[in-house]
Amino acid sequence: MRKSRPLGFLIIFAIYAATTVGGIFLFNALEGNLWLKLLIVEVATTTFVYIFSVLLNTASVYDPFWSVQPIVIGIAYAWGKDLSVAQILPLVIVCIWGVRLTANWAYTFTGMQYQDWRYTMLKEKTGPFYQIINYIGIHMVPSLVVYLCVLPLVYVMDFAVTANVGTYIGAVVMLGATILEAVADIQMQNYRKTRPTPFIHVGLWKYSRHPNYLGEISMWWGLAICVVSVLPSMWYLFAGAFVNTMLFCFVSLPMAETRQSRKEGWAEYKKQTRLLLPFKK
Repeated sequence: MRKSRPLGFLIIFAIYAATTVGGIFLFNALEGNLWLKLLIVEVATTTFVYIFSVLLNTASVYDPFWSVQPIVIGIAYAWGKDLSVAQILPLVIVCIWGVRLTANWAYTFTGMQYQDWRYTMLKEKTGPFYQIINYIGIHMVPSLVVYLCVLPLVYVMDFAVTANVGTYIGAVVMLGATILEAVADIQMQNYRKTRPTPFIHVGLWKYSRHPNYLGEISMWWGLAICVVSVLPSMWYLFAGAFVNTMLFCFVSLPMAETRQSRKEGWAEYKKQTRLLLPFKK
């Protein structure tokens, strides 16, 4: 039954539907500052998903959280509000980004027996301490990073703002990042069907070792630009994009590079291909 893809989708859908309903109910029941209410909901919903990842013995129950959560938060908070272009534009692009990334997850999802190679590696390395790493490192830290990234989208809903040049510049960055990540993922999925070479040398991957990560990093800088351009006094909302960049630079990228370095021809591939920017050396 763990290898049943339809059953796996049904289980994941049920978990996330319950998480969404519970999160919205908790948010409406809480009192206090917006950022604190959202933080409490973030911790509670992440813990809920973590419990199921333990019960189902796969930390990849958490995988769609990264892309589903911003859509739910954005739409739920915007519901019933009279929005301007400066608010609608980033919300729509975040939804496009989230739907696309969730679709990519669904394409690679094979059933409840599946677990991301990074989680399996951490499990092997940490042994009896794995559940601590699972809760804090795999679940909570990424959730808190996305929480910081989504804060600009939530805060901009509370102000009467008018679109300006920065709004459109940020939107272009967001849309470009979404397209970049989508193209990179499609090219990678096509490569994985046959794996003709140890390293992918086609499309964006011919010039960048991690174009999908570049898209993910750029996405949140674009959102921050969109929002801070109309709310300049809230410059600190760039914190989410900055922390997300640090997560990729000091965690995700090193892990991926270490795994790739075990393959034959790594030194030459690294010499020929840039780390992030998809430009010929």
